[in-house]
Amino acid sequence: MKLLNASCECNLAGVITSKEKFAISYNPKGVTNVLYAELGNYCQEKNIEHAFLQSSMNESLLIEKVNAWKPDLFIVVGWYHILPKSWRNLAPAYGMHASLLPNYSGGAPLVWAMINGEKKTGITLFKMDDGIDSGPIVGQKEEAIHLSDTISTLYSRIEDRGLELLDEHLPLLVINKAKLKPQPENGRKIMPQRSPKDGIIDWQKDSVSIYNFVRAQTHPYPGAFSKYNKHILQIWSCKVAGGNFESVKTGLVWADENGECFVKCRKGAIQLMEISYQNKNYFGKEIHSLFGADEAQLDDNKLVEKSLHFS
Repeated sequence: MKLLNASCECNLAGVITSKEKFAISYNPKGVTNVLYAELGNYCQEKNIEHAFLQSSMNESLLIEKVNAWKPDLFIVVGWYHILPKSWRNLAPAYGMHASLLPNYSGGAPLVWAMINGEKKTGITLFKMDDGIDSGPIVGQKEEAIHLSDTISTLYSRIEDRGLELLDEHLPLLVINKAKLKPQPENGRKIMPQRSPKDGIIDWQKDSVSIYNFVRAQTHPYPGAFSKYNKHILQIWSCKVAGGNFESVKTGLVWADENGECFVKCRKGAIQLMEISYQNKNYFGKEIHSLFGADEAQLDDNKLVEKSLHFS
């Protein structure tokens, strides 16, 4: 928003933002946006008109307010709601999507890319239409996914690439001279939105897959998790362990002679680096103190899902 407000090419007429907690398909009571940015104070400081989405993009008072701003175009970033045609009839809308469209259309593209072990991703600026991230492309920026990345470090770089995209293409967008490129339909991969149960760790997967699964959902997201003694155990950080563990039962937790703690996967094992259990955080060698001197067994993912109740 600061980039748009500082631009010489455009006048920021107004800003629409949503509340930090909002309803979503799997939880009508509302979920908290962990990436929430408070924009109201900035708008007040800079004398920019702004409004909050209360419940729906079709709120008549909201549409009337936006229409009074007489927008020439919308820039849509980090928006969880479908932009209906009634809005796009007011002005063309250009959205930012954190993937190289048409690949990874839909929900949580960076999380899915990391879970799937992709080596690169990116961000796309495109003109919004009736489809799911399917409109013509204005521009794209690639970004590597490093083996040491977490979702937080990757997200930070993607934000930088997004600012570069806007800086490059905004001057042509505001005068309606941007060159648009239709998206190819071959290669489109539409990813589903994620809900809390999608963070359950499947110990039947191999150690590399579980490492990717953990780092894709670590802070600031709610974390990947399993269950131990009927309580949620969140894993925030882990490493792929070297060695031969074929004789160890899948899901078993144990410590080596140095006090480092491991979990057996279907193939290989992970070393636990940071976890949370019953509102307490454990790091490194202190993790084994949670399990005591004996080996422990984490629940099968199907048992975890069956016993979960999300508020």
